[in-house]
Formats: sequence, C-alpha cells, structure tokens
Amino acid sequence: MTGPRILLTNDDGIRARGLQSLEKIARAISDDIWIVAPHEEQSGASRALTLHEPLRVRKHEDRRYSITGTPTDCVLMGVQDLIPGKRPDLVLSGVNRGANIAEDVTFSGTVAGAMQGMQLGIKSIAFSQAYAWMADSPIHWETAETFGAPILKKLLQQSWGDHVLLNVNFPDRTPEHVKEVEVTRQGRRNQEVVHADKRTDPRGVDYYWIGFRGLPQEPEEGDDLHAVMEGRISITPLHVDLTHMETHHRLKGVLGGAPPKE
Repeated sequence: MTGPRILLTNDDGIRARGLQSLEKIARAISDDIWIVAPHEEQSGASRALTLHEPLRVRKHEDRRYSITGTPTDCVLMGVQDLIPGKRPDLVLSGVNRGANIAEDVTFSGTVAGAMQGMQLGIKSIAFSQAYAWMADSPIHWETAETFGAPILKKLLQQSWGDHVLLNVNFPDRTPEHVKEVEVTRQGRRNQEVVHADKRTDPRGVDYYWIGFRGLPQEPEEGDDLHAVMEGRISITPLHVDLTHMETHHRLKGVLGGAPPKE
C-alpha cells in the first residue's frame, strides 16, 4: 500500500498514547508516515514558536523524531527540514488527550499543529478524544481508533478551502454509544471552567495551578460543545481570520477616511 505522505504531530509529546491512535488512523490510508512531535508535553502552547533558545532534534527511529519545542515548531521543521524530498500531502495532529472545542481551540497545541500545516499550504486535520478530566476516568481511545480512519477517508474525498483546517472531536463514549457525526460551528463555554487554583507549598509560599473544573455548560444546538456532550463526533472547519466583519463594516462607516481631530 502506498498513499499520501502524512506528517503526524501532537501536543502531548512523542510518548503520548494518543499518538499511537493517530498513527493507527493514518496507516489505514498510507505507508508513507512521518512523525515529528514535541519531546515533552506542550498542552496549551497554542501557536507558540520557540524563538529564544535552540531547538534540539532527537531521532528515535526511521521517520520518527521528537523536538524540544512546540507543535508549531514540529510541523515547521518537519516540512522544511526533516522530511526529505516531497512535501507532506497531509498533516494530522493528535489524537489529543481531551477535547479541543469552543474557545479551547485558541490555546490548543493540537489545533495549532494543524493550523501550521494549513498555513504551509497542506491539508490539515486535528483529532481530539474527549474524556471526563478526572484522574480515574477512562479515555476511550478505541472510539477515535474506530471512527478516525473512516472519517479521514471521507474527508479526503472532499475539498475545503486553502485557509481552512478541520477540527475533529470524538465524544467521551465507547464506540457502540456514539450516535452520529455532526458538522458543527465553534461554540462557547462557561469561562469559569478554566481557573487558577491557589495553593501553598511546604514552606508556606503561595503558588497557583491552572486547571479545569466541571461546571454546568449551556451549549447551543449546532456547536461543537453541544455535539460532543450529546455523544456525537464533531467536525468543525476553522480558519485563522479573526476579523469580526459586522463590527468592521460598522466602524468603517464611522472612522473611514481622514483621522478624527478635536
């Protein structure tokens, strides 16, 4: 079997369990698989580039590398340096340990890896597996592995914009309890979910640990958060343009032209 040249990355690190799932998904359609992932976990790194220190590359085996940097670093170096000859046809990022939905996508390293591939002109998809965020909660990697390859094959039969990446989230369900696939829009969550937990170390000095807590959510029908909570696989087209056009048009009518003076 041949197939497209695929670059795999993530933000959970080269040893992450989700990267095994992603490789299984990718190998269902191709043998030409390259892995360039962070050496250590980079969750929450968003689109950060490492600019103030050198990057070190470690080769683990043929076509498998880790980098002391972010997911964006990994995709950039994979495409521009580590993969010889033909550029990748596809960038896949994930499978993330935890959902990347609603506003999470703006600080997600998983989404950032796919976004960097998109920015380089390569079709890119981010995959994430939702779970309950509790220490003893099972993570249903089998759900991503069951549906990931069929969804990927279906998506690659379609076309989407040059400046668009696809964000796929699998619900916190076993495969037999997944209801359906839904194409969604980016949702909004209760912002109190992310919080800084104040603690005290053994010397009596305060420190903070940023984390997530389970709070009631009121998602809207049709958004990614609602779909995943209802047991559906969410597919959301995302792009980089953050311009709010309604406000753009309104302000342009008021402030266009010469600058105002007192």
